[in-house]
Amino acid sequence: MLDRNSIKVVFKSQNKEMKLGLRKDANSSTFKVLFLPYNKELIVDEGENVIRAAMEAGIDIKNTCAGEGICGKCRVIIESGTVNGGISGKLTSQDLKNGYRLACMAFVCSDLVIRIPEDSKFYSSIEHTQEAANLAACNNKVNLNGLKEKGFFHPPVEKVYVELPEPTSTDNIPDAVRLLNYLKIKDNMSFKIDFPVIQKLPDILRNSHFKITATLEQPVNPDGKTRIIDVQPGNTSEKNYALVFDIGTTTIYGELVNLVTGDSLERIVDLNTQINYGEDIISRIIFSEKPGGLEKLNELVVGVINSLIKKLAFKSEIDLNDISSIIIAGNTTMTQLFLKISPKSIRRSPYVPATTFYPSIKAASLGIELSDHVTTLFYPQISSYVGGDIVAGIIGSGIYKTEKLCLYMDIGTNAEIVVGNRDWLACAACSAGPAFEGGGISFGMVAMEGAIEDFSINKNTFEPLSVTIGRVKPKGICGSGLINMVAVLFENGIINSKGKFNRNIETSRLRENDGLWEYVVAWARETQIDKDIVLSESDIDNLIRAKGAIYSGFMTLLEEVGLTVNSIEMITIAGGFGNFIDLEKAMTIGLLPETDHGKVTFIGNGSLKGAKMAALSNTIRRDVVEVTKKMTSFELSETKSYMNNYIASLFLPHTDMNLFPGLTARMGEQKQVST
Repeated sequence: MLDRNSIKVVFKSQNKEMKLGLRKDANSSTFKVLFLPYNKELIVDEGENVIRAAMEAGIDIKNTCAGEGICGKCRVIIESGTVNGGISGKLTSQDLKNGYRLACMAFVCSDLVIRIPEDSKFYSSIEHTQEAANLAACNNKVNLNGLKEKGFFHPPVEKVYVELPEPTSTDNIPDAVRLLNYLKIKDNMSFKIDFPVIQKLPDILRNSHFKITATLEQPVNPDGKTRIIDVQPGNTSEKNYALVFDIGTTTIYGELVNLVTGDSLERIVDLNTQINYGEDIISRIIFSEKPGGLEKLNELVVGVINSLIKKLAFKSEIDLNDISSIIIAGNTTMTQLFLKISPKSIRRSPYVPATTFYPSIKAASLGIELSDHVTTLFYPQISSYVGGDIVAGIIGSGIYKTEKLCLYMDIGTNAEIVVGNRDWLACAACSAGPAFEGGGISFGMVAMEGAIEDFSINKNTFEPLSVTIGRVKPKGICGSGLINMVAVLFENGIINSKGKFNRNIETSRLRENDGLWEYVVAWARETQIDKDIVLSESDIDNLIRAKGAIYSGFMTLLEEVGLTVNSIEMITIAGGFGNFIDLEKAMTIGLLPETDHGKVTFIGNGSLKGAKMAALSNTIRRDVVEVTKKMTSFELSETKSYMNNYIASLFLPHTDMNLFPGLTARMGEQKQVST
């Protein structure tokens, strides 16, 4: 086994070299930093920022304010040595005595031993979380039989095995023409050939005795020409795979698809590490405008994609050279950052994206570590805030083909809403913030092992009963747990409609901490993080603002098209988070309209589902174009009624309780019983 101390790894950070595992040079102003419990050690220049040093060592620390010292989540413990700064109002006097500092505000001025506490770890890979496990087992399947029965199973990138006649003195046409003529006769289609294919064609033909496999990219336009993008020796037509990705603001989902059988081989999910530079779209755009910001955000998302590709290939035991295409669905900003296109005009009126349609692009030119011929296809955008992920979701949900009047909602950091059916579609987007994915909440976290996902309370003692993912000790609260928690506290009179705690309740769980009231969900001895897990009024306020943005979003959109909630015949909830929503609890807090539960369906990650459908069917790709033509986008910030609806939604569940008759009756009955 190699001695770790003998290995030199060089990092580049702001044009500085950082050498892992090396002692500092006594003649230079550099210091050794050891990160525990990872046992990762590196040499940094004096004055280096602690969180940047951690990132360069491959350690992700929670930091959702882009290093502004606002979120207070990048807490680290200085076990040895000293740092400049790191002191903040986010840390109590006891925290400071125990060696806690904020990594984003601390700078190296000596040799250091730094411990990353459990609640500051970002868990850069969440592929084994409950979220990923459910993704593999539930609603994210494509009705392959339906595609085949309707004759729609025609992947846009296919492999065709051909046996060409070898040249003779009387048949000495050029190699490329020979291949083109054969394909034209066989498929009765028009073809063109990529230059790299021409470069390698002579050798491959002769080394394989003119028996080769051609990889063909079909045009979306039926009148267009099919491109020959690769040739391989022999018959490899049964080894053809596509990658599909949903690039979200918080997470990136990936799936490996067999283009011959249509089967999903592996699915995986990981954090979008851009989150270190802002939890929401606007924060990312602002960071992208800083020197080197766009390049950094691009580097991060491409890095996650490359990591996921390697894991997908390894788990499915396929050769990377047999991957022929990638389908990507993402919101407008995520797509432009992936393509290293400045998104700054997206956040400024009149809110204009760079483009809504993208041509197919060679994956290698985007920094994707795959063969040069692999083509990348992008779902088109609608507007600055309604992107390809929503178009993919509309395709995946199938609402663009139904006669029923549908409401489609993708609930996440950015909430997108679509209303309509096969005849027309209207859409809008609103910034819900990261609360539903654990962001902006004191003990918020993504849906992974240890996250509180369900919650109930003893009505007499006010003692809680929490259920965690994996049934282990808790270490935080995920989105579904947050919704359930607030709904239960509201129904039991522990918080009022404004999200404020009832100070008259006699329980040790309710307390005031530094002027902020909070409810202790789990005592320190009961947790994995050795500190009390609490829900504060500030957390509740963040949830109310998030749910208010979504509720007011679809109410405004319905008003703009002359409809009401009662007009809706079907509600479709999308997003990985949506799988875990308790419908009744979501209606209790006013996240969803109060309606018959039978009208509501969950499709999981609709964006990934739509991406897979496009990977399997060129007909579906043509449907995508038609869907974009039908969609009318409303900019909520420019719609006068939106702010009125938003303010009305900043209560539990709403200022107009006539919209929630069932909840009103239920709480009235409970009040009568209690008296």
